Amino acid sequence: MSPLISPSELAAGIAAGTVLVVDCRKELSNPDGGQQAYREAHIPGAWYADLDHELSDLGKTGLGRHPLPDEAAFSKTLASWDWTPDLCVVAYDDAGGAMAAARLWWLLRVAGITNARVLDGGWSAWQREGRPVDATVPQPRSGSVSIHFDPAQMVDFDALGEGLARNTICLLDARGAARFRGEVEPLDAVAGHVPGARNRPFSDNLDAQGRFKPADILAADFKRLTAGCNPDSVVHMCGSGVTACHNLLAMEHAGLTGSRLFAPSWSGWISDATRPVAGPGKA
Repeated sequence: MSPLISPSELAAGIAAGTVLVVDCRKELSNPDGGQQAYREAHIPGAWYADLDHELSDLGKTGLGRHPLPDEAAFSKTLASWDWTPDLCVVAYDDAGGAMAAARLWWLLRVAGITNARVLDGGWSAWQREGRPVDATVPQPRSGSVSIHFDPAQMVDFDALGEGLARNTICLLDARGAARFRGEVEPLDAVAGHVPGARNRPFSDNLDAQGRFKPADILAADFKRLTAGCNPDSVVHMCGSGVTACHNLLAMEHAGLTGSRLFAPSWSGWISDATRPVAGPGKA
């Protein structure tokens, strides 16, 4: 199954009752903006997942700005949405999947839920096609779900450092080029990047309308950037482990399966001042 779904396919799934839709819109500059927009209008029947709450655990330290939620907490979230294994979970946002639909898709994936997709083009594509919207907020359920995250799909600090030292990991950073180079840093305390990382801004995955580029074009881009590396040796990062999921999703869409996520990403890497940093004026 493609990790992407079109508005027409989603509309058919809603009509058939075979999908569980989740609105993941988020504005970093306005933490409540995404939920406010959701309450004003959303795809009919959609639940809301907040990046800072349902898709992260901000109480954890040293693991970046958006640490992963615990298994128990994510299980509770799925239960509150009345999720069952026969439903296809479709995530969408208004940032081409980057904030934070791809994050939810990836969390479902590492929880062993393969029946999950991201709405290609997101909220904008749904609106452009004149499809119905709603302001009704579903009421949380109280069912029981128990999931477990697959550690093989993640890379921790030690594994990343060892892999880079042995040249067995190809690390892709999804931040914009200026942030990667360390010329600007609007969010984190230190500018620069992990030594040895390569830059792949997540925005390069999208066309002018915010849809993912064709699979063959993305495959060629990633193969060129990761020349000599198998997909399963590719590890993704960004500022806080959110937009990195967009690159991982793009690779899956392109048929390059098996890449992994360094969830703490740059904000987690710099939480320890002894870790090396590359950038302007740094070796």
